Amino acid sequence: MKKSFMLLLSFIVSLSLFAQEVSTTIEGKVIDGATGEAVIGASIVLKGTTTGTISDFDGDFKLKTSKSGNQTIVISFVGFTSIEKDVTLNGTPINFGELNFESDAIGLSEVEVIASVAVDRKTPVAVSTINPERLEAKLGTKEFPEILKSTPGIYATKQGGGFGDARVNIRGFNSTNVAVMINGVPVNDMENGTVYWSNWAGLSDVARTIQVQRGLGASKVAVPSVGGTINVITKTTDVDKGGALYYGIGNDGRQKMSVNLSTGKMDNGFAVTFAGSRTSGNGYVDATSFEGYSYFLNVSKEINANHMLSFTAFGAPQVHGQRTGYNAGIADYQLYGRRYNPDWGYLDGQEYNLNTNFYHKPHMSLNHYWKISEKSNLSTSVYYSTGTGGGTGFLGNSKDGADYRRADGLIDFEKIRQENIDRTELGLGSETVLRSSNNNHTWLGAISTFDNKLTDALTLTAGIDVRYYYGEHYRQIEDLLGGNYYLSNDNDNEPNKKAIVGDKVGYNNDGEVYWTGAFGQLEYSKDKLSAFISGAISNTTYIRYDYFQYEPGNQKSENIDFLGFNAKGGLNYNLTDNHNVFFNSGYISRAPFFNTVFPNYTNDANKDAKNEKIASFELGYGYRSSKLTANLNVYYTKWMDQSFRVNVGQQSSANILGLNSTHQGIEFDAKYDVNHKLSFTAMVSLGDWKYDNDLTNIPVFDDNNNLERYINVYLKDIKVGNSAQTTAALGANYELFQGLRIGADFNFFGENYADFDPRQRTNSEDRAQPWKLEDYSVVDMNISYKFKINKLDASINGNVDNIFDTTYITDARDGADHSAMSATRVYYGWGRSWSLGMKLKF
Repeated sequence: MKKSFMLLLSFIVSLSLFAQEVSTTIEGKVIDGATGEAVIGASIVLKGTTTGTISDFDGDFKLKTSKSGNQTIVISFVGFTSIEKDVTLNGTPINFGELNFESDAIGLSEVEVIASVAVDRKTPVAVSTINPERLEAKLGTKEFPEILKSTPGIYATKQGGGFGDARVNIRGFNSTNVAVMINGVPVNDMENGTVYWSNWAGLSDVARTIQVQRGLGASKVAVPSVGGTINVITKTTDVDKGGALYYGIGNDGRQKMSVNLSTGKMDNGFAVTFAGSRTSGNGYVDATSFEGYSYFLNVSKEINANHMLSFTAFGAPQVHGQRTGYNAGIADYQLYGRRYNPDWGYLDGQEYNLNTNFYHKPHMSLNHYWKISEKSNLSTSVYYSTGTGGGTGFLGNSKDGADYRRADGLIDFEKIRQENIDRTELGLGSETVLRSSNNNHTWLGAISTFDNKLTDALTLTAGIDVRYYYGEHYRQIEDLLGGNYYLSNDNDNEPNKKAIVGDKVGYNNDGEVYWTGAFGQLEYSKDKLSAFISGAISNTTYIRYDYFQYEPGNQKSENIDFLGFNAKGGLNYNLTDNHNVFFNSGYISRAPFFNTVFPNYTNDANKDAKNEKIASFELGYGYRSSKLTANLNVYYTKWMDQSFRVNVGQQSSANILGLNSTHQGIEFDAKYDVNHKLSFTAMVSLGDWKYDNDLTNIPVFDDNNNLERYINVYLKDIKVGNSAQTTAALGANYELFQGLRIGADFNFFGENYADFDPRQRTNSEDRAQPWKLEDYSVVDMNISYKFKINKLDASINGNVDNIFDTTYITDARDGADHSAMSATRVYYGWGRSWSLGMKLKF
């Protein structure tokens, strides 16, 4: 009897233990509610624990847990509203079926239509996407373009190191050949194609997604996407009511404060989101202190089921000291250190900058989205931008040479001022003054896109693109530096003018640009195949006004028109659920820039100016699974009849036409998610970019447009400079415990040739390559912790960039003998820098 009792007791205990170890299986499928596509990599976590998994390639997930009782499952993915499901875990399998994610922003899908956002495994272009989570975790003290440096084909640097002075090249092309778009609206300068990132210094605060489309890109409108397109999608209006506060600090006195507020969607159909920030500090480079603000406002109104209006306004007024370092070389930095800035000194014991940049460029847009029928939609964006500001420098005798340098390498402004004071006693004006070069503009435009689903597989898209730009360019006196006036003979209508502070000097001219364009695209998508053909045509009209060199009534140039167009097409084929291949090809005929049309600072137009032509071809392969994402692509781009102006000596310039170059290479990137805690990234980009031909008998004109002489330029087989042709990156991200993640990124840059002026290549016997900068690599680290303060979500983000304090050179201008010691305008990269910030959501 006793033995039987013990046996029964053992059996009961065993059953109890077995019951405690029973696991429950939870499964389901996550779908993007707007597109019906599977969401890959969504996080599925048992709330309050580290137990979780991620959705696979088909959006399916399966989670096993030995937990029991009442629990909450949280399903989340960046850009969507989280889904929470209450369950009872008792060993019975749970199947949620299909779960539809809804966007956490109002009007986002409509913005993406205008912005031509590429879709994975459908749009046949090489693309990389930066989500807001990565922006928040890795930006730190980096400038906005630098967040892209681990992307294939991209070379981004801080350049001089001032706030907002960063630059970005894609596949060897600078910003004039990289289309930058904000919510689908082009922002490249309409006169010269450049993008000044200091104008958009607050963009990182309001960016929701950054999509880099390398090569011709998916944009339907005509844009200068020779190297690629940087497509920034800003915040729209948050679905949920709430907000956030942020405060951060960093090296060299950096401080940042920001606020974000949202009403959510109200009963009357309105929704409002506002964001604002202030950033300030001393700057890593000497005398580059800065102060910047940013603001963002979005007001959306859902009129009815078929109509929505959305108004967006944002801007970023800023002022910062700069390091241009035109004549600074390696020897100067060896003597004074890598933080050395040759463009400042002291006046009355206070820091005095030779070069200061100040600008404010507010941008506003009103979007209307109209669902005409189940098959047709019309999306229209009307936008307005106005810019005011410029940068300072010397006017008159540029006294920044050795005779006006102190022992510490700084400019002796006290000596310069005393010389002006001495001249005043003789009745003379200042010999050297501080001037500002101002570039104000007004920009109006509209893009309207109509799409119609002709069949289940075929969609027609057509639209118009109109733009108007008026730019004002002038110099004015900011500081007479001890004198009473500055004698100016720049204005033929007012010779021998005794100019004072605020007067216009040097030059005073305006540029006017009219742009009218139309575009169309036919897209096929069915089963495994998607393909498109598209084209755009545009007319560009340039007009120049000069108020100094021409008499009133004769200050306007003739209208100069250029017809441009592009045609491109591509195909993507999904071989299996895991493998896809794509190709694209295109041809662009682009109007030359304003300074090519008016090359000699006069209203005399260059009748020989030609459209630049670009031919491109790309082939790619992609692999997708629940854990691994990989892309491999090769590209070939031929840039023909490129034209630009160069200065030849102090008073002359040459207009170079007909230069060709080839940019080709191979790119690879991958991401591997070991589990929901650990992931790795990798990237390799190998480029071969060089000029194809020599040019002979190029005319050189003086300032009075007189022909001086002819020069030849020998560039055949010379490497394209100013961008690393070989880049690579490795990254890792690991969750140490719930809420705490740590990441590291290794970036390598090689085959970087110094930038150079084509006039240096006039010797037929000089076929040497530009100076090749030393290869370098940097390691950045970041850590983030998400936690609760009562019911509020809080997070802390910390970054240390260049953690090993590596010394390296990022930019340089090639010297006479193509050596390191003859190079000028050398910029050393930042040493170790750090930032730490906390955000509180409510």
